[in-house]
Amino acid sequence: MTKPTATIAVLAALVCAVGAFYWAHGIGSSPRVSKAQPAEVSAASAVPGNLGLSVQPAPPTIAEPGRAPSSSTEATVPFRAGEVLEFAADVAKLSNVANLRLQIVDRRNFFGKSAWHLQAFARTENPLRMMFELDDQFDSYSDATTLASLQYEMHLNERGEKQESIQRMTTTGAEHAAANATQTRVVAGTRDPLGLMQYLRTVDWEKVREVRGPVYDGHKLYDVRAAYAGAAGGISVPAGTFATSKIDLRVFDAGVELKDAHFTLYLAGNPARTPVLLEAVMPFATARVALVKMK
Repeated sequence: MTKPTATIAVLAALVCAVGAFYWAHGIGSSPRVSKAQPAEVSAASAVPGNLGLSVQPAPPTIAEPGRAPSSSTEATVPFRAGEVLEFAADVAKLSNVANLRLQIVDRRNFFGKSAWHLQAFARTENPLRMMFELDDQFDSYSDATTLASLQYEMHLNERGEKQESIQRMTTTGAEHAAANATQTRVVAGTRDPLGLMQYLRTVDWEKVREVRGPVYDGHKLYDVRAAYAGAAGGISVPAGTFATSKIDLRVFDAGVELKDAHFTLYLAGNPARTPVLLEAVMPFATARVALVKMK
């Protein structure tokens, strides 16, 4: 598996398919998180200043990077503190190779800004676990209005090797960071994968047909575009059968689309716009990450 494919698999995995990526991660190669990082890492140089975006005429409506879906986003987000979503990943002909838990911890003051604390936990299951033991945790502190990333953390435990990365996002270099955090310079409006997942739930897909913006996956900055692909009724997952909105995800690196992987997200038509299924088609396998339980 090529390095770009591995990296974008990370991105898609944390949108709602960690299991699919880590199956590939166990048999392929991907960037590793280093304990020793420079005082400041620049992600902004990963893409041109305009992110390779071109403004499309309406319709469809397009939400620009960093822009809140509405002025009342903070009060009207479909998710809530305490929400927990559990998923299982099937890869190729292997069932339940990994599980993923996404949760909304709370909304808090983060260095003077109102922020959502988002978490994801990924764990491989047997028989994959016998070959590749993985227990990873990801934390995001995302702006309560735009869901732009304020801090992104990766706490990795893979094959018994533990690695830590705490990255404080900055557009100016003036943002305060804790002593154990690395300042990472990004363009305004950058989201991390967990923030992107929740942001897609805030979009009114009956009115907005495409959203796009910069996403930093912990290693590199990408331009991600999500487009409404129509209604999909009768999507069956272990948690039940849902009428959904089908969202196609496209990823660009320095303005060039990565064409060796394709991802489709299905959001339920319920008030919470719950993510119920993500399908990932990659060169090495096809993955299906389905909702098992929600509370």
